[in-house]
Amino acid sequence: MITLNTDNSTISEVDFSSKTNLLDEYLKKIEARDLGFYKLHEDKETLKKVQEFADQNRNKYDHFIVLGIGGSSLGTICLQQSLTHLFKAPKLFVLDNIDPTMLSQIEDVIDYSKTLFIIVTKSGGTPETLSQYYYFREKVPQENFVFITDPEKGILREIANKENIPAFEIPENVGGRFSVLTPVGLLPAALLGLNIADLLQGVEEAWNNKELAFKLATTQYLLSKEGKNITVMMPYSQRLIRLADWYSQLLAESIGKNENTGITPVKALGVTDQHSQLQLYNEGPKDKLLIFIEVSDLGPTLQIPENPISYLKGVSFNKLMQTELEATRQSLTKNGRPNITIKLPAVSEKTLGALFLHLELSVAFLGEFYGIDAFNQPGVELSKNLTKEMLS
Repeated sequence: MITLNTDNSTISEVDFSSKTNLLDEYLKKIEARDLGFYKLHEDKETLKKVQEFADQNRNKYDHFIVLGIGGSSLGTICLQQSLTHLFKAPKLFVLDNIDPTMLSQIEDVIDYSKTLFIIVTKSGGTPETLSQYYYFREKVPQENFVFITDPEKGILREIANKENIPAFEIPENVGGRFSVLTPVGLLPAALLGLNIADLLQGVEEAWNNKELAFKLATTQYLLSKEGKNITVMMPYSQRLIRLADWYSQLLAESIGKNENTGITPVKALGVTDQHSQLQLYNEGPKDKLLIFIEVSDLGPTLQIPENPISYLKGVSFNKLMQTELEATRQSLTKNGRPNITIKLPAVSEKTLGALFLHLELSVAFLGEFYGIDAFNQPGVELSKNLTKEMLS
């Protein structure tokens, strides 16, 4: 079970208690919007369809390529980094940019006839993703495409219907940055052989423990009112570094509204960024909250060999990493720097699915605290429209 420790948050229990009565009120408001991101574990039919497609196609291809950006890619990247081998040659590539060097170099390492292209766009009209699709469709057999898009509208849905290309649905009531546990993330995960049923079981477990997400949101909201409106996510696990990328979009797009509302997300990695960012967090401006992601089971126990450094004798890498986390936590606390810890028993499909929902639900609660719509992104649309005007 995932836990949240707020002992070092600098927020008193009195302040926490003053907000507890809002949980049910805010939850009713969220549920009244008929949002789908917290109900995905109930959709057994989609789970079955995704699993069947993956089982039929997993061994037919040498590589899988996802074309998508933002919410259509970051969750998949996190799933791959967190739950597959860190160094074996990847079977899945995610092309989440239109950099021509990246597009040309991917062609150096794949055989088009042995590659399945997964085209992902919630709207069906994302120009970056469509431009990639049109580039590759000139080179790739049509049967090597599968789409993930809106159930009814958009260019991609029109192409799927016209050309009989398999297409999975992103539920209309699930926003892009909340879509990791729809076919957007489930299909690539299933093709990689991950247990997608466990991912969704994690969602159910998190939904039954809504208090964690509410307390996380309460912490961030109360601290932001004190001027601490930067949240640093710092996993102490190499496997979870891309979780911070996914969370950055979730937090920034959901809460950055109305000119004066927002929490700036920052990514850090333990222990690596103790040697690059920790100085700032300990002695710089007191405008940050650090969220540590701690993992009880870091994997195989590896002993540090005999050496002349006395304090390392008889120590495993596992213990060293956990000790450095605790030392970092204590140093921040002694300097009056707010920090909290989300603790996972292990990195697995179930815990990652639960963590996704905890974080998604926390930004939904944050939206209620601030009185804003956490599910739109009007600031993104202006840039899109200007791009179209400039190219027209």
